[in-house]
Amino acid sequence: MILITGAAGFIGSVLARELNKLDREDLILVDRIGSDDKWKNLRNIKFDEFINADDLFQMGMDDLMGMVDFIFHIGACSSTTERDVDFLMDNNVNYSKNLWALASEKQIPIVYASSAATYGDGELGYDDDHDSLDNLKPLNPYGWSKQVFDQWVLKRSKTPPRWFGLKYFNVYGPNEYHKDDMRSLVHKGFEQINETKKVKLFKSHRDGFKDGEQLRDFIYVKDVCRAMIDMMLDEGKAESGIYNIGTGTARSFKDLAISTFKAMGEDENIEYFDMPEGIRNQYQYFTQANMTKFKKNFPEFKFTSLEDGVSDYVKNHLMTKDPFC
Repeated sequence: MILITGAAGFIGSVLARELNKLDREDLILVDRIGSDDKWKNLRNIKFDEFINADDLFQMGMDDLMGMVDFIFHIGACSSTTERDVDFLMDNNVNYSKNLWALASEKQIPIVYASSAATYGDGELGYDDDHDSLDNLKPLNPYGWSKQVFDQWVLKRSKTPPRWFGLKYFNVYGPNEYHKDDMRSLVHKGFEQINETKKVKLFKSHRDGFKDGEQLRDFIYVKDVCRAMIDMMLDEGKAESGIYNIGTGTARSFKDLAISTFKAMGEDENIEYFDMPEGIRNQYQYFTQANMTKFKKNFPEFKFTSLEDGVSDYVKNHLMTKDPFC
């Protein structure tokens, strides 16, 4: 059986759906759903068990955990604006430590979610080399919480038989609808185009970057999930460790907006506005994953282009009656 934490969230729910397509329905889904619309992410998924995240380590779970042969630990507080550091330590660090200990004890391979937010302002680059990890300076508590766990993992002498910590870059795609301000520009832009026939982007406040041409490594969520499944199926050929998960190619927010207009069959109409002063000093103007390690270990993997990813998202999800994956 396959255990997925954060299974009702953005990446976790798409991962579960992709596993279903491979005829894997022996899934144990773990999450806290609450009263928001995350439950809709699960409507198309076939699974065996659902466990509230707070109950996973309670008495009576040993028999079920004894049946698990792989763990995807995607669950976390992923808000880059979260300021309750105690909450982040409980959810992103201590919970992850407990799951790591369980995977190590029962010798279950694990993929867990780190984040490109650990790279801070990018001054030191975006290399997933373990030797440079301690030098990174995240800009927000969320990124720091992910950094703390990565550092803790690399100090462990007892580990699962195979493990991968994944630094996701800018992920976009279906099932992100519950994420409010943390949604991608594709979904926000889709709504803006429907309502006003235009998309609003930040002006640039840095020399060398034109308005809307701030750069990010955008990666389609289905590629993220395919990569994780390849890691599950790898059976030990790839080296365990912390990996970047991006495309390795930076693209602009303007490119993303133009691709959304094109996919919707609408004329390009972009309005630029001043970036709020409160975020100007910590705003990243460039991110691009160094994918050397990933390409070395998974040389056959092909990433979807920005244009093709946005087109699939818009045409096969956002413009349909059921936008969910």
